[in-house]
Amino acid sequence: MQNKNVAQPVKFNAALRSQDPETPPVYANEAESSERIQKVLARGGIASRREIERWITEERLKLNGQIAKLGDRLKPGDHVYVNGRPIMWEKYAIQPTRVIVYHKPTGEVVSRKDPQGRPLVFSKLPKLLVGRWISVGRLDINTSGLLLLTNNGELANRLMHPASIIDREYAVRVLGDVNDELLAQLKQGIELEDGPAKFNDIQHYGGEGANKWYHVTVCEGRNRLVRRLWEAVGVTVSRLMRVRYGPAFLPKGLKTQDSYEMTAKELDLLLEYVGLPKQKLFAAPERH
Repeated sequence: MQNKNVAQPVKFNAALRSQDPETPPVYANEAESSERIQKVLARGGIASRREIERWITEERLKLNGQIAKLGDRLKPGDHVYVNGRPIMWEKYAIQPTRVIVYHKPTGEVVSRKDPQGRPLVFSKLPKLLVGRWISVGRLDINTSGLLLLTNNGELANRLMHPASIIDREYAVRVLGDVNDELLAQLKQGIELEDGPAKFNDIQHYGGEGANKWYHVTVCEGRNRLVRRLWEAVGVTVSRLMRVRYGPAFLPKGLKTQDSYEMTAKELDLLLEYVGLPKQKLFAAPERH
């Protein structure tokens, strides 16, 4: 990582830039026949694959009148019910995949509802005619920065799954005495209450006195992991912002509460990154 001013959002990865960002992508994506039910429903953005699998194990999902099983396959014409309500899955399954980068401010929660009435990320997002946005992981209320959201549950699952080993980069301002021995300890690993954890990389990004900026990377999404690692060595985190998730960077100049939708080229690279096929792309309609 190169030393940059962490007060500014990091540029979106140049490798993911479209040649013509002003031209909107138009896709055609056919629903495949006889695929596992959780994969088809997740791809359509009905829910994440993990959530759909939970519906199945809880016997809340029916296929053609029968309680669905994890190995069941879905084909055109099949009838799907969740909690007794029909799901028009075929119109969801053919929707093009969309991904947005949202610049989350502190004070917002990554939830659709909040009993405390706090501001919600999902109330700030572009509206979908079909399906829903699924967040790729979460950021706690006191953490700002990059949040990926997609209408493709299979893509969200791949990006979040521990087996994918996708690194996340954070800009963090800390208060405390930080020396080389402490940094080596954080990179080697520390035993937390929920198991060992470490920073895969730590880079100093400036600061004076007791307040210093670092960029750190982790390859898992455990709750408050970055904060807990610093706290375990007696250092307080005073500001935390995610600037990268895998190949996707927080675009420079993207204001808080604003979102950026990935172009066709960027989306194809992201799909390829997690081993999913590219979408079939047709020419965009001419503008008059």
